[in-house]
Amino acid sequence: MRICVAATPKVALPTLEYLRLSEHELVSVITQPDRPAGRGQKSRESDVSEWALRNGIHCAKPESEEETLRALAGADLLLTIGYGVILPLKVISAPSHGSINLHFSLLPRWRGAAPVQRAIEAGDSVSGVTVFALDEGMDTGPIYLEKRFALDADITSDELLNELSELGVEAVTETLELIDKGVRPRTQSVEGATRAFKISKEEAEVDWNQTAQVISQKIRAFTSNPGAWTIFRGSTVKIFSPLISELELEPGQILIQDKKLFIGTATFALEIGGVQPSGKAQMAASSWVNGVRLATGERFG
Repeated sequence: MRICVAATPKVALPTLEYLRLSEHELVSVITQPDRPAGRGQKSRESDVSEWALRNGIHCAKPESEEETLRALAGADLLLTIGYGVILPLKVISAPSHGSINLHFSLLPRWRGAAPVQRAIEAGDSVSGVTVFALDEGMDTGPIYLEKRFALDADITSDELLNELSELGVEAVTETLELIDKGVRPRTQSVEGATRAFKISKEEAEVDWNQTAQVISQKIRAFTSNPGAWTIFRGSTVKIFSPLISELELEPGQILIQDKKLFIGTATFALEIGGVQPSGKAQMAASSWVNGVRLATGERFG
């Protein structure tokens, strides 16, 4: 089968690598145009664009429907993975086998832009991947198959994305076999549907008046993008690697004990494993503690 992949983030790379080496033909890759990034706002290629360049795969960066259709010429199937653009029906139906999407949740739960982050934030015990046929809705198309993945209590979004990107290779492989056999996808249920809205920097601010469990889920969900953060001495500090302790402190209260950093919540204090002060690299909380010289009564938030 001649396949075109429309993708942008790093999580697409395991599937792209599989397709490159498979019996299928990866005819081209479509990705988002280069965007300004970093402090200098220099133009940066997507992870998928860089991969295509390294592997000699034709890579298109269309900015219109007509350019997208030209990039799809000759493809039997379009596979999308975190492409970041809602494609019109004319594009979806252009390949002879239509278009499919690899989505990082068990649909219909967590339709939308941030399914992995929202699953961890909500305290879900299981996640997974879904491969479905694209339609004009937001992750509403009929489903070929799903694969489940149990979540550890301390998993972060970075870790779960890595796990699901590998699980996605299996899901795509099996889906392509189903398509070859002429198997039709089943209608997706609407029961239990939820939306995984894009995460804003504002909502990633930690509210220390919430419970330790809720805050822990939020920190792990937003690691490392956009990063859960709080205010300390008028500047932002990102927070990583929370662990619920048996200590009780006032919300936001800072305690340094045995070179460990504890922050109070509405229930138990959180031991914080890592921090990233504004303008600096991420560091172990113990290193931050050694240099911060806390004054009595200082707190986060």
